[in-house]
Amino acid sequence: MKNKATVIGAGLAGAEAALQLAQRGIQVDLYEMRPEKTTGAHKTDKYAEFVCSNSMGSLDITNASGLLKKEMEILGGKLIKIALENSVPAGNALAIDREGFSEKVTELINNNPNINVIKKEITEIPADENIIIASGPLTSTPLADSIKEFTQSEHLHFFDAIAPIIEKESINFDKAFYASRYNKGEASYINCPMNKEEYEKFYNFLINAPRIELKEFEQDAKFFESCLPVEVLASRGVDTLRFGPMKPVGLVDDRTGEKNYAVVQLRQDNSAKTLYNIVGFQTNLKWGAQKELISLIPGLENANIMRYGVMHRNTFINSPRILNPTLQTRNRKDLFFAGQITGTEGYTESIASGLLAGINLARLIKQENLITLPAETMLGALMNYITNPEHDKFQPINSNWAIVKEIELPKQIRKNKKEKNTILANRSIETLEKFIKENS
Repeated sequence: MKNKATVIGAGLAGAEAALQLAQRGIQVDLYEMRPEKTTGAHKTDKYAEFVCSNSMGSLDITNASGLLKKEMEILGGKLIKIALENSVPAGNALAIDREGFSEKVTELINNNPNINVIKKEITEIPADENIIIASGPLTSTPLADSIKEFTQSEHLHFFDAIAPIIEKESINFDKAFYASRYNKGEASYINCPMNKEEYEKFYNFLINAPRIELKEFEQDAKFFESCLPVEVLASRGVDTLRFGPMKPVGLVDDRTGEKNYAVVQLRQDNSAKTLYNIVGFQTNLKWGAQKELISLIPGLENANIMRYGVMHRNTFINSPRILNPTLQTRNRKDLFFAGQITGTEGYTESIASGLLAGINLARLIKQENLITLPAETMLGALMNYITNPEHDKFQPINSNWAIVKEIELPKQIRKNKKEKNTILANRSIETLEKFIKENS
């Protein structure tokens, strides 16, 4: 087997996979169609671009996403290291300067002697050996058709939405204030409080605001539950937002000490602290309606919107029927998939799957046994879940504690979520470190 691999897509998963292969002495052809062909969601030609939010979720290992990040560090992940180096304040979460992050990843790949970047669209699955398809949820139509033919199944689709970004200078701090929920971490979030009257006015405008019409080919697609457009959430009831992205609990304005009816939060989006994205406000409203809606938020009356929210269709394969937990396809041993196209939802999850696919393809090329991570680990549990053939109605999924192998615990500990998750997280870390020792 030749000492060479092809990676399709220089997004989060593809970039991680290419770097893992290169580190192991494998020559990599990394194909990226941008800027020759755009996706409609990406804004630059840099690799590993963060398209939606700039948050990768919690860093706390008692949180499922936080544990997954820790596991990536233990496994020698490249992009998690760069993310930490390009982090911006976000309480207990890992938010990044998206431009700085992408620039660093791009530099690292372009300067790697084992990686040859080819700016070209791949329109069909290559017949060559050793391939990782990490073309992402915005896979081009010709390649998607080739994948469909290979898998002999219909593609599944769901929608992803992007939140607006606001220029900090345009925020009215006579009304807005800095605070993190329950004072956890640095007070880095900008909070715009609402009273009952302001919230109801905002809500009534939102549920009646004009939306961008879906194209015919998008009509049968579904929303992903953890990334619902704000207008879809609002349609579920007048208080849904107040108990969701606009919940006021744990956020107190020290200037007044008042409890608010609802709060809109903004998260730092770049290291210069000039741009902030509106948390939980991914949307498909028409741009004029977005501008009017945002102006109804106290503190954002004259907000300068640097990027409007948009919505796009994401594509994923029926992984339970197609993939092994190693991310190797069942019908072709030299073909792997990684990233959101596998049905892993989330930045951290996408990078982690690229990490595993890169490691396993390198092991295949070196004629070593592929690794299936233990079900006690978060990444192992996630891979087991998305490739479980018993799932006949598969939908994309984030890392979460429900998929991790259970552990027998006393009743009083099971009821204490923090204590239980601490035990599960420590078990995962110990299991993974032991697994790495045993498998070189």
